[in-house]
Amino acid sequence: MISSSDKKWGSLVQQKTLAMKWLFLGSLITNTGISLIWPLTTIYMHEYLGEPLTVAGIVLFANSMFMVIGNSFGGWLFDHWQPYGTVLAGIGLNLFATGMLIFFHGWPAYPLLLVVSGLGSGITTTAINSYATRIQNKRPSVVFNILYFTSNLGLVIGTLIVGFVLPYGIGVVFALATGLFALFLVVALLHYRIDKVAIATATTQTVSSERNPAKPRLVMLMVTLFVTWLMYEQWQSNISAFMLGEGLTIKDYSFLWTINALLIVLFQPILTAFDRWLLQHIRLRLIGGFVLFAGSFLLLLNGSGQYITFIVAMIVLTMGEVLALPAVSTYVTLFTPLAQQGRYQGLIQGFASAGRALGPLLGAMVIEGTGSYQLLFVGATGLILLAALGFAFSVRQSIPALNDPLHPVTHQQS
Repeated sequence: MISSSDKKWGSLVQQKTLAMKWLFLGSLITNTGISLIWPLTTIYMHEYLGEPLTVAGIVLFANSMFMVIGNSFGGWLFDHWQPYGTVLAGIGLNLFATGMLIFFHGWPAYPLLLVVSGLGSGITTTAINSYATRIQNKRPSVVFNILYFTSNLGLVIGTLIVGFVLPYGIGVVFALATGLFALFLVVALLHYRIDKVAIATATTQTVSSERNPAKPRLVMLMVTLFVTWLMYEQWQSNISAFMLGEGLTIKDYSFLWTINALLIVLFQPILTAFDRWLLQHIRLRLIGGFVLFAGSFLLLLNGSGQYITFIVAMIVLTMGEVLALPAVSTYVTLFTPLAQQGRYQGLIQGFASAGRALGPLLGAMVIEGTGSYQLLFVGATGLILLAALGFAFSVRQSIPALNDPLHPVTHQQS
């Protein structure tokens, strides 16, 4: 029996589906909070705690691995427990970790709490993406395009804030991150409780993964996503050293990411305007995006200190990014039963996190083992194209039939 107080609370916060504005706000807040923490790890551990760079690399790897665990666990909780509790658990872990880091940011408290934060971030990001699959008044491609934009905007805002706040002390950075996660907790408490009836209806549609005819193409897409992130991380790690070796500066490297952010802002509205066509040709969108990723490394083979080459390569990389990465979640949503959306969205985030974790280490091993960046670029080009080719051959149709009751797209408005 439901008490009168429960009814009153439910009337305030319980709703059939999550409104998009709260989904996007949650994504913006959590990505801003996360980006206040991870960029500091190497600098803080090496310059302030006196630990060698290898130790900082191990801590970052552990953080990423626990994020992968959080992705998988978050997806399971979303499907088998409840969306509301899942997102609150992820936010709570982040809030606890960053709150403790305000006061305990020495060794070994810092790396231990960073790992807890990674676990919370993994759960939270998967929960947000899984909530996106329950939006009913927009096509999933529109939702994921905007979600990708808000997550990138959060990363840009967070990394920008760090530069201004860090001089006042590391504790201030963690206090700001704690405040953001506390804000998200309030937003989630008020707006993220979706109707249990809607959840129950979704769970009646459970189809075992063995009976899902789309499973081979989804697995191949996950592998392609992993390889893409594995190589994308070279841009965020080893390519900076390559540019310095070619006579360019840190300022030159930083400006490339300014170009990246601006292009994402400019192209997202264009993608949304052509969303219906892109959805109908989602296989082409994905393969084209992955090919552009590979093309950015092919251009670097002729870098030779010419800054314009790096600019063009970054433009090609960003075009591939805005085409392929948001479309991965859309494609998986279209081909996954509603009751398994959490699981598969967790897999997307897990494969991406694994690629991000292993990318810098793999690239460094190739460079140190061969002494050649060129070999790294050739390998990146070849691996991405090979993975994309495997995905292309695994696909036999572009989108599911619109009368297929298993897919959320069937009841969404254009």
